[in-house]
Amino acid sequence: MATERLLPNLWHATAPAAPATAPLTGELRCDVAIIGGGFTGLSAALHLAEMGVKAVVIEARAIGHGGSGRNVGLVNAGMWVKPDDLIATLGTEAGNRLLHELGDGPSLVYELVARHGIACEAVRNGTLHMAAGAEGLKEIREREAQWRKRGAPVEVLPAEKAHALSGAEGFTGALLDRRAGTIQPLAYARGLAAAAIAAGAEIFTDTPLLAAERTGDLWKLEAGRGTLTARYVIVATNAYGALVNSAPWKAQTQELTILPFFQFATNPLADGIAERILPERQGAWDTGLVMTSFRMDQQNRLIFGSIGRLDAMAEGTHRAFAARAVRRLFPYVGDFRFEYWWDGRIGMTTNNLPVMHKLAPGVVSISGYNGRGIAPGTVFGRALARYVSGDISAIPLTETPIMPDPWRNLKSAFYHAGAQAKHFIDRRF
Repeated sequence: MATERLLPNLWHATAPAAPATAPLTGELRCDVAIIGGGFTGLSAALHLAEMGVKAVVIEARAIGHGGSGRNVGLVNAGMWVKPDDLIATLGTEAGNRLLHELGDGPSLVYELVARHGIACEAVRNGTLHMAAGAEGLKEIREREAQWRKRGAPVEVLPAEKAHALSGAEGFTGALLDRRAGTIQPLAYARGLAAAAIAAGAEIFTDTPLLAAERTGDLWKLEAGRGTLTARYVIVATNAYGALVNSAPWKAQTQELTILPFFQFATNPLADGIAERILPERQGAWDTGLVMTSFRMDQQNRLIFGSIGRLDAMAEGTHRAFAARAVRRLFPYVGDFRFEYWWDGRIGMTTNNLPVMHKLAPGVVSISGYNGRGIAPGTVFGRALARYVSGDISAIPLTETPIMPDPWRNLKSAFYHAGAQAKHFIDRRF
């Protein structure tokens, strides 16, 4: 497997322990094999187990190792694409169905959190999409109009109210989406895993998928040091599938451009300061071309993120930018230090919408969350569970063939280098 640079990740430091798991050894049979122990795979396993279907998850590393353990933790409604643009791309019927399913996505997340008692710092007071300048204000007003005509509880706040709810300087307004909220993402993933196991699913970690062979109507998977035989396979690896070099069905990663995203978390801030930053604990991100995000956790740490990868050459540039940005956004913050920092991979499609593929007979996947992993991953996991159980209408996406993007590597490199250059020269922060 490809190696990764280990960084101090706040979510790993503060999440409750994962349920006990082990690598797969020997031979095992099940109804549905699930590749990937993130939001999608774990949601699928939980919903399958609750339907009485024997489901087994195999995860190459640890529960939530990929995007699920590196997420900002914003439980957003819908996709990044504006509703009208989504309809224009997918058509009225398919587009409206996807908007409905993902618009209600946060409700499913918080219902699962409540029903299974998942300790994940769950707060549902909405999110704030912060407007940068006149263009940013125009953008969020368009989003407000398009969502409100569909009945969504969203509201553009003027600059003064945006400042009061965010504590941040320099924004011209904000879009408050009351459907949304925040969670500790790795804690949520581990909680889903525990709930799935309690419902009857099995999860094996440190178990990379190595090979697959179709025999009759069954799949025999070589995984880790064992074999797994299943009638159906769900591939739920998204942007991290390519990390396992020998894995089959990783062709879907050839259509994903990788957008790197980093985060820095401060030491716990003093009460008087922490109460001024996002006092209602919404999560926030802005409309800037090189997007930034900020939120608080329950230990009063400020978590700041932006586009970029924390490799050995870029980390210093991004760290300096993050420190400048925090001081510019919150000039009253006083002395602070970064105690944690980490990065992750966002899988971007050419139209910024997720895709569904039948990779082989009995093998299905959904990928390309475009920075919206938590609610869509949970929703699509449930849909995939229903789909392989016989409800072929369960997935609110139309099956498409894999369309490799010949420019994906170049675009990924551009995002990495461009963000580093932008953060080096941008002295507004």
